[in-house]
Amino acid sequence: MSSSETFKQEQPEFQTSPNFEFWRRVGLITGGTLFSIGMLATSVLAGGLIGLLLSSRNLPNVKQLQNYLPAETTYIYDIKGKLLVGIHGEANRKVVSLDQISPNLKRAVLASEDSYFYNHHGIDPGGIGRAALVNWVAGGIKEGGSTITMQLVKNIFLSRERALRRKIAEAILAIRLEQIINKDRILEMYLNQVYWGHNNYGVETAAQTYFDKSSENLTLSESAMMAGLIQAPEQFSPFVNMNLAQQKQRQVLGRMRSLKWISQQEYDDALQQTIKLGKIKSFQGSIFPDVTNSVTQELIKKFGHDAVLKGGMRVQTTVSSDLQIKAEETINKWHKTLENQGLRKNQMALVAIDPRSQFIKALVGGVDSKSSEFNRVTQALRQPGSAFKPFVYYTAFASGKFTPDTTVFDSPISYPDVEGTVYSPRNYDNTFKGAIPIRNALALSRNVPAVKLGQEIGIKKVIETCRTLGIHSPMEPVTSLPLGAIGVTPLEMASAYATFANYGWKSPPTLIARVSDSTGNILLDNTPKPQLVLNPWASAAILDVLQSAVKEGTGTGAIINRPSAGKTGTTSSEKDIWFIGTVPQLTTAIWVGRDDNKQLAHRATGGGMVAPIWRDFMEKALQDVPVEKFQPVSKFSRPQPIKNTKPSGLKKRLSAPKN
Repeated sequence: MSSSETFKQEQPEFQTSPNFEFWRRVGLITGGTLFSIGMLATSVLAGGLIGLLLSSRNLPNVKQLQNYLPAETTYIYDIKGKLLVGIHGEANRKVVSLDQISPNLKRAVLASEDSYFYNHHGIDPGGIGRAALVNWVAGGIKEGGSTITMQLVKNIFLSRERALRRKIAEAILAIRLEQIINKDRILEMYLNQVYWGHNNYGVETAAQTYFDKSSENLTLSESAMMAGLIQAPEQFSPFVNMNLAQQKQRQVLGRMRSLKWISQQEYDDALQQTIKLGKIKSFQGSIFPDVTNSVTQELIKKFGHDAVLKGGMRVQTTVSSDLQIKAEETINKWHKTLENQGLRKNQMALVAIDPRSQFIKALVGGVDSKSSEFNRVTQALRQPGSAFKPFVYYTAFASGKFTPDTTVFDSPISYPDVEGTVYSPRNYDNTFKGAIPIRNALALSRNVPAVKLGQEIGIKKVIETCRTLGIHSPMEPVTSLPLGAIGVTPLEMASAYATFANYGWKSPPTLIARVSDSTGNILLDNTPKPQLVLNPWASAAILDVLQSAVKEGTGTGAIINRPSAGKTGTTSSEKDIWFIGTVPQLTTAIWVGRDDNKQLAHRATGGGMVAPIWRDFMEKALQDVPVEKFQPVSKFSRPQPIKNTKPSGLKKRLSAPKN
């Protein structure tokens, strides 16, 4: 049975002729004087209607409402469906269908606002007469006599001025609207459109705010209190004045009882029910602003500003709330620790990615998102230092000419540089170790072998590897590139290492898993579709070497209770220090530096200061995650080297020490 049939059946018999009954009672009470005033007001209004009808071409076209969609709040959730934030413009609203709204609330609103709703055709002459009488007695405009249909067209089309011309326009538009849209649809639109106070538009958002529950589950007591809000939401808000809210609640329940829509027992029980309030939510900030701000920017870039603020999107992010909390706690703790170690004004960034999906599981763009919205994970271009070297060594392994055990010479060498100068790479400690395997060269972060190897395989090949890995920052094929003399973001570095950890399989890194509209239609689906972009053997080989870097190299500060692979990064000027590391299930990059790009401190290193931060976070993040080993290099087929007819200078450049 439809709502229309239900309310028609339940209304008392006298309501089928409201005009006659109302004026009959007024006439009996006043001896006809006030009756005449009321009829005169109705006649004036009727005359005004006729006048306005002649110029009604200037009124809005109500046919627009057949496909009308009100502005609706966009909601952002974590990967498990936990609400992170609602994004909206002026209207904080979540639209629901009429059958998702409690019958208690529908009755309460109709009783309070328009009890003859299912009997009139847009205007209620009896209501207009009653309003005229009240206004005459008060000596001013106290009631408007508007039906729900008139209120709806006023809210959507008209200004809020209290003038006769506007009331006449409401009436005409209401009559037109009821000719093209049925009653249930009008009631549904009204309940989703009306303002309920505290920046809540629509019944669902209001129910969640006032009572922390869906509008579908509102009790009679809660429904009556909510219905009482419509005339003056902030004034009668239970958050502001519970006594006034209860007075309005009693009035609404009394009206429902007089209409015989509830029994005396239901009335008494509703007044006895204890009201448990929710919290004002519409002005609360995001739980994780670094995450939600990044997601919002991405949504606006893809769908446009209005679609995000008014479109009612449902956005499932890739972020795990548990990991995000641990990441933020880690950054807050170590920011203070590093300050105590002399790293004043330090900034930090952390991003954790699932290598199998490239879903971003946690993201912290700085030490205080309230003081700065600059997201250093996605926006800061900083020099990676030695954390760049794995891209050089991977390129060498992928050529088929090198393995982790290939011997290289860590020995002095010079190269012609720009404008006739000479570039002579140096190691961090200003020493040379002579003949060492590639494994040791990378584990100990020796600079000279990395530069030599870059020259042997070709710097342009290294740049190609970086582009394949998704590093889009500007790069020039200079001799010093293997030492990380470029700007990259922490997200680019984390995604690249995650691709190694997935043996060359890659999807685009993302914070957004899925976006749908408010009715469930999918607008964006980022289900991972990995593509093999790197050589699996070379990827496994670089992981093998990076495990050595953690076990016995510069990354020993990152040792945890499971196999891990990673690399430190320290720029020569000590402005940027890094650690990027991975286990099979999670890759995390951490950067520390200063926004003014000044030196952090003398002898500040990624191994000494950032690797322990990585270890602290990963131990917490992996607490309930099973231990997994990396796949051995032997599982994959080594690529065949491309034959070169010209003599290779490999021995001369890599193996022969310079006197």
